[in-house]
Amino acid sequence: MPLVPMKEMLQRARNEKYAVGAFEFWSLDSAQAVVESAAELGLPAILQAGLLECEFAGGVKNLYRIAQMTADAFPVPVALHLDHAEDYDFVRSALDAGFTSVMIDASMMPFDENVRITQKVVEAAHPYGASVEAELGKLAGSEGSLSVREEEAAQTDPEKAQSFVEQTGVDALAVAIGTAHGFYTFAPKINIERLREIAEKVAVPLVLHGGSGTPDDKVVEAIGYGIAKVNICTEFVAAFGTQYIQTQGQPGYTYSIPSLFGPSKQAGKALATAKMKLFGRK
Repeated sequence: MPLVPMKEMLQRARNEKYAVGAFEFWSLDSAQAVVESAAELGLPAILQAGLLECEFAGGVKNLYRIAQMTADAFPVPVALHLDHAEDYDFVRSALDAGFTSVMIDASMMPFDENVRITQKVVEAAHPYGASVEAELGKLAGSEGSLSVREEEAAQTDPEKAQSFVEQTGVDALAVAIGTAHGFYTFAPKINIERLREIAEKVAVPLVLHGGSGTPDDKVVEAIGYGIAKVNICTEFVAAFGTQYIQTQGQPGYTYSIPSLFGPSKQAGKALATAKMKLFGRK
C-alpha cells in the first residue's frame, strides 16, 4: 500500500497503549526485513533514515524509492520518516522526495530557538500531509552531529514539554528520560516518573529514542505512559553485521549473494519481529 504519515498510527498507538517500531534502514534488504515482519504480525511499521543512511544510499530520493517499493508489496501501513534532521533544507529535500514524516532536531538549541525552528518545519511539512516529530531534552550518546556525554544529558521538563507542543503544533515529541543513543556505556536508569509527568501534560504521542539495549520491562512500562514510537537503530544494524561475520566463519563457506546476505536479512527480520512483539498491540 502507499506510504502513509505517522500521525494517525501513532495517535492510535498512544490511545491503545502500544508502540510502533521505527527502524533505521539503508537498503532494500533492510527495508524488507522490517516490513515483512510487520506484515506477518499485522502491525504498522516505520522506516526511518537520518543523514548517514541517506548519504550511504545516494540521497533521499533513493531511499524514498526503496521504501515505496517495499510498502507497495505489503498490506500494512508503512511510514517513511526522516530521523534527526538538523537542517531545514535537508527536511525540505526529504519532503520533496516523498517522505511522509520528518523529525527536526533542534534540541541542542535554547528553548525559544527550538520552538522557532520547529514551527518553521511544521509550517513546511503539514501542507505535504507529512507529520512532524521534534525533540526536547538531550540524550547521552551520538545525537545528530554531536556527541553528548552522560553528565551532559538533560531530561525533558514536563512544563516546557507542554508549552513546546502548544507553541509548535508538532505531531509527536521525543523525550529524554534516561535512555541513550547507541549501545549503553552506563547502566540505564529510565525515569518512568518523569515520563508519567510529561504524559499528563502532553496529549501528542511521545517517542522513545535510544531503544537499543533499553531493558524490555522499562520499554513496556514506558509504553503504558504515552510512548507510541520506539526507535531502533544500533541493535538492528548490529543484527546484520554480527550475522555477516558468523556466516563467513562457517566451515566450507562459499560466497554467493543468497549465502552472504540472506542470513543477515533473516537476522535483521528476527530482531524486528522480536521488537514489534514487545511493542505491539495485544
